Amino acid sequence: MSLAKELEVSQDITQDVIFPPGDLYSDEPPLETELHLEQIILLLKCLKWLWRDRNDFYAAGNLTIYYSPHQSKSENFRGPDFFVVLNTERKIRKSWVVWEEHGKYPNLILEILSESTANTDRELKKQIYQDTFRTPDYFWFDPYSLEFAGFHLVDGEYQPLQPNNQGHLWSQQLGLYLGIYDGLLRFFTSSSKLVPTPEEVAEKLAAKLRELNIDPDTI
Repeated sequence: MSLAKELEVSQDITQDVIFPPGDLYSDEPPLETELHLEQIILLLKCLKWLWRDRNDFYAAGNLTIYYSPHQSKSENFRGPDFFVVLNTERKIRKSWVVWEEHGKYPNLILEILSESTANTDRELKKQIYQDTFRTPDYFWFDPYSLEFAGFHLVDGEYQPLQPNNQGHLWSQQLGLYLGIYDGLLRFFTSSSKLVPTPEEVAEKLAAKLRELNIDPDTI
């Protein structure tokens, strides 16, 4: 979608407008690089593991958010690279359709920057997430240059988040820090402990068992 089309005013509803059902498939293009995919999977995996006993959230990556029931052919949808919605049912969805989700928008959005999307992520999307979505926490991250920034909505405007001593940024919505670890963005607890992947948990357990001369394969 071109920037010109995205800037068109959606108030001028014409005959091009359609009224879609709530059961809409995601309409996002493929991810730009393997590293983008790895980053999204990593965030999803860690959060779902940390919150494995919770059923009151939805987290997804590269999935379309439809936010107008008066859906036009080229307007009123976005596809964040990673987003989390709180206080909702944890289930599989084809897309996030706001008018079918009690008007809920994401509580947190993260965009992964690339050469072709960076300016849009820093400007147009930031404006939409601030003014239309009213998403409290917005972050962006470049896995190549390691550019990392975060914002929190205060009185209707995004205010930059200040890093702690480790360079991590606090998400009030998740109750977690986000920070760079081994070149990728990870979650950290309020006490700055790395939120592990399930594989990292298993590897740590296996190492402890080997210290006790217990073969992990026998358990």
